[in-house]
Amino acid sequence: MTDPDPTPAPAHAETDGAATAGLQTDSDTAEPLPVDDVATLHEAIEDNVSQVIVGHKAVIEHVSLALLARGHVLLDDVPGVGKTMLARAIATSIDCTFRRIQFTPDLLPTDVTGVNVFNQKDREFEFQSGPVFGNIVLGDEINRAPPKTQSALLEAMEEQQVTVDGETHTLPDPFTVIATQNAVEPNQTYELPLAELDRFMKKLHLGYPTPEEEAELLGRTVGDHPIESLESITDRETIVRARETVANARVAQPIRDYATRLVGYTREHARIGVSPRGTIALLRGAQARAVTSGRAYVIPDDIQAEAPAVLSHRIRVDDHDRDGDAIVSEALERVAVETPEQ
Repeated sequence: MTDPDPTPAPAHAETDGAATAGLQTDSDTAEPLPVDDVATLHEAIEDNVSQVIVGHKAVIEHVSLALLARGHVLLDDVPGVGKTMLARAIATSIDCTFRRIQFTPDLLPTDVTGVNVFNQKDREFEFQSGPVFGNIVLGDEINRAPPKTQSALLEAMEEQQVTVDGETHTLPDPFTVIATQNAVEPNQTYELPLAELDRFMKKLHLGYPTPEEEAELLGRTVGDHPIESLESITDRETIVRARETVANARVAQPIRDYATRLVGYTREHARIGVSPRGTIALLRGAQARAVTSGRAYVIPDDIQAEAPAVLSHRIRVDDHDRDGDAIVSEALERVAVETPEQ
């Protein structure tokens, strides 16, 4: 499908909403990259990460797109399939600061955000930042910590800032959380509250590698692990400029209406449907997919490609025979696409 919009409007002007209201970041003054340069950058990131992660090309693509779309990612799977290594490979590829938070049952909120410490010499309190102050923050096994500690990330993920003792501290730009969730051992983990799940743009599953992929993985890692020799292929400033390009991708009114009808379907056919935050995430993901495909405008195919990863985890149903994935599949089949005027 092709869909140039005759009267386009900058999408980010309508999708930023309260998420970044009042927050001054480098993106506010960054000069956008040409669309073709962002597409080339995205491909280079995928290729670089693939030097470490064998297979899982669709997941690598989704994570790269979420990074460009200012989103956060939740990787849900069994231990040992490469979730943590994927986050490290992304951070290394873009030469940004990488911080890791190992979530445990005794972790405190201030262990995440930071704490004010009294300086005996200066006789005043000083803020010592926590590990959340990084460009790429890995929240490893986030569901092992109690909800009180998990909630320390809510403000950071939504507003790119943390508040400690009434004082607000701005986080670095770009800021992306890649969290992993242990999908087994339910008696030793806590279920993530919906408010936290809703802040993740995408929830992804890696799954086990194929026999061929696992054999290649063994061949790569019998000596030094490839993550140790992985080199950066871009830098922080370029990522900020690429994000600005994505934010300026045009989203025509018929495309916005289509996204609205899709999420409306989930609200009509589930106990809890997709929130407006989810609709914004869907459009941002579609913008990233459009730009990395060499277009400065979104088409329905972009919406349909992003919908399963962006919408499913936000849905709650009473029917045990269906889940969020099933509701989203139904919506994509039954909600009509209205092609914008050429």
